[in-house]
Amino acid sequence: MASALSNYSCLVMHRSTEFSSSRFLPSSATPLVGCKPKGSSVRCQSSTSTDENKTTKSMNLLDNASNLLTNFLSGGKIGSMPTAEGAVSDLFGKPLFFSLYDWFIEHGSVYKLAFGPKAFVVVSDPIVARHILRENAFAYDKGVLADILEPIMGKGLIPADLDTWKQRRRVIAPGFHSLYLEAMAKVFTDCSVRMIAKFEKLLEVEASRGEKKIDLDLEAEFSSLALDIIGLGVFNYDFGSVTKESPVIKAVYGTLFEAEHRSTFYLPYWKIPLAKWLVPRQRKFQNDLKVINDCLDALIKNAKETREEADVEKLQQRDYLNIKDASLLRFLVDMRGVDADDRQLRDDLMTMLIAGHETTAAVLTWAIFLLAQHPAKMKKAQAEIDLVLGKERTTFEAIKKLEYLRLIVVEALRLYPQPPLLIRRSLMSDTLPGGYNGNKDGYAIPPGTDLFVSVYNLHRSPHFWDNPNDFEPERFLMQKLSQLEGWAGFDPSRSPGALYPNEISPFCLLEEGQESALVTNLPSWSQP
Repeated sequence: MASALSNYSCLVMHRSTEFSSSRFLPSSATPLVGCKPKGSSVRCQSSTSTDENKTTKSMNLLDNASNLLTNFLSGGKIGSMPTAEGAVSDLFGKPLFFSLYDWFIEHGSVYKLAFGPKAFVVVSDPIVARHILRENAFAYDKGVLADILEPIMGKGLIPADLDTWKQRRRVIAPGFHSLYLEAMAKVFTDCSVRMIAKFEKLLEVEASRGEKKIDLDLEAEFSSLALDIIGLGVFNYDFGSVTKESPVIKAVYGTLFEAEHRSTFYLPYWKIPLAKWLVPRQRKFQNDLKVINDCLDALIKNAKETREEADVEKLQQRDYLNIKDASLLRFLVDMRGVDADDRQLRDDLMTMLIAGHETTAAVLTWAIFLLAQHPAKMKKAQAEIDLVLGKERTTFEAIKKLEYLRLIVVEALRLYPQPPLLIRRSLMSDTLPGGYNGNKDGYAIPPGTDLFVSVYNLHRSPHFWDNPNDFEPERFLMQKLSQLEGWAGFDPSRSPGALYPNEISPFCLLEEGQESALVTNLPSWSQP
């Protein structure tokens, strides 16, 4: 999950407000886009910027034993490729994707990680990633990811197998039509205004005490905002999490913490019979799931009881700005010709609720974090917002005119992708391409091999990016030609008006459920 993937800490202070984020994502503090502080100062510590955070080669007897055991149990069957060795603490002492990046620079774009709980093949090359995720996708499932998330999301979009994912995507995609998106722009605005009103009230309280600043956990605030937007836009349900604590939201975070716990624990003790009743944290997990499922079941039941069946074309022509229920759930239930199975609906809604809000909050937090370090870019973004939106109500058409803000979001996703890792498991024997500077004969992958596709490494690869660690939103405006085999370069003029990069833009969004990766444009890809 996105929330377990960073240990950045940053504090930005200015004369009127102080925001800080300390939960899981970058601790950052900066005015919201729209505020105009007179001055600011930034203190920031980053896990990628100090020598002490570099992956260590110091290994003890336990580490050596772990390497041998992992290779014996699962690493030995993987074909010949560069192998990363290190201390077990390298896997758990800091976010995993930082260590994977260090080993990528040392060992190349495809290597074996053969210590810790089990062996993984780590992929940091766009051509190899395309092979796994697109060209030979049916040879892989989601492996460890599905094992962890299926108890929470069932057959939802993220843990689903490829056939189920394609079927559900075909059903859900028509719901995101232009009139719905216009209605959602109103929801975005209303929820954002509610959050800003909360901040202003806090400032007033502090001002009455002679204080000129407030402390805020920005990632938590953005999570609450995203939850409220998802609740209204997807379920027609107001969680009100920006202003109050909801038992459903508490349960959501409970399930997230359990997912994080399971992703880092060596032994899956939760699979032991009776563990769900005997282990306190597992009892809590089951209770949290029940709270969320009961809420979703009630919403589905109500939507079905008030169903007004119609064809897709008629549903897409409804007056979404003025109807009482403009939610995606209403669209899916009313869509004629689709058997709205309660369990599948619940799994899809659970996925959007659990995964959708965290990724959104993470992108917003990282974007603010980056803007806080680049005041000139923040000023440019603010000027664009003032010019395009002014004091008028935000519309979807207006959002599409925020060109520089779009580039900021895309660049934030490049530097801090959500998620930074994609996980796959081979279902059959396969041969991976060698990739950039790799083995020309490729790499043999036996059935049952677990793989990490490191989106973080793809996005910061010095082989494919100029100044890969720099925050440069303008990079997506410039044409880049490539002489590298298998990579065509990119030309932004080929996709004018796109909200975000598509498959003929500079970089594309590879969708696997709600997983996405900005990867280099490859010549064999076609526009969706």
